[in-house]
Amino acid sequence: MLFEQIAANKRKTVFIVLGFFIFVMLVGCAIGILVYNNYLNGLIMAAVIGAIYIAIMIFSSSRVVMAMNRAQEITSKDQEPVLWDTVESMAMVAGVPMPKVYIVEDDSPNAFATGISPEKGAVAVTRGLLNKLERYELEGVIAHEVAHIRNYDIRLSTIAIALVAVVAILSDLAMRMLFWGSITGGNNNRKSNDNNNGGAQAIIYIIALVFVILAPIIATAIQFALSRNREYLADATAIELTRNPQGLADALRKIGGDTTKMKQPSAASESIYFTTPSKGEKKKKEKAGLFDSHPPISSRIERLEHM
Repeated sequence: MLFEQIAANKRKTVFIVLGFFIFVMLVGCAIGILVYNNYLNGLIMAAVIGAIYIAIMIFSSSRVVMAMNRAQEITSKDQEPVLWDTVESMAMVAGVPMPKVYIVEDDSPNAFATGISPEKGAVAVTRGLLNKLERYELEGVIAHEVAHIRNYDIRLSTIAIALVAVVAILSDLAMRMLFWGSITGGNNNRKSNDNNNGGAQAIIYIIALVFVILAPIIATAIQFALSRNREYLADATAIELTRNPQGLADALRKIGGDTTKMKQPSAASESIYFTTPSKGEKKKKEKAGLFDSHPPISSRIERLEHM
């Protein structure tokens, strides 16, 4: 069951990522039809903007994420011996370099990992997590975060965030160009072509317009679907590392039952946390919604109990 779930989650991730890239290219084609009356121009524009934006996101330092979440680095074992030992042992079992260790001074129990590669990995936990979890529960959470690093999930989520931003940029750019063209008369050639080609061209134009308008919403839904799938994969990988499903399951129960809200959670970082930082009804759902960044805790626990 464990290795079957890991393999299934990896297959789903591949399909989602491929679908995401295809979707972005389709958005480019739609913009090409709307603005240039040539899908190839829009496709090239989407590819260029996407490549540049992804490169910028990937090579930006994880220090930015840590700063956004007010995380302070732990530089020696003497500062937090239990946390340091747990991170070190889980990294050793996972076969990755020892990640940098950070603490967020917040009473809400949570954690996250950053780093586009295992060599640049970092794990951050809240003070609430350290104070409220038993050692075996903490080990499960840390194993989950180290699993994200080993599985290159941070790089994947970074690319997903970049693609969502690219779709938003492309959609906004298209709307501005269409608006400007309608004022300056830049769409006269299109109107002439529409008259010559009849209703078929008009239908294609309308479909492309609706697609571009809805593109940012669809892209966000795809990003969250990818995020939810990677959470399941990290849970399964964590059990591969600890050989103790109960530790992670008990940690999820304890965190799910905790009502302490994070003081100032970073909205941009929500998808990388162990559980959704904003407490409330989201955690009580039995099924994940299209715009939920995490699966329901009850669903994660159920999968763990079958391992």
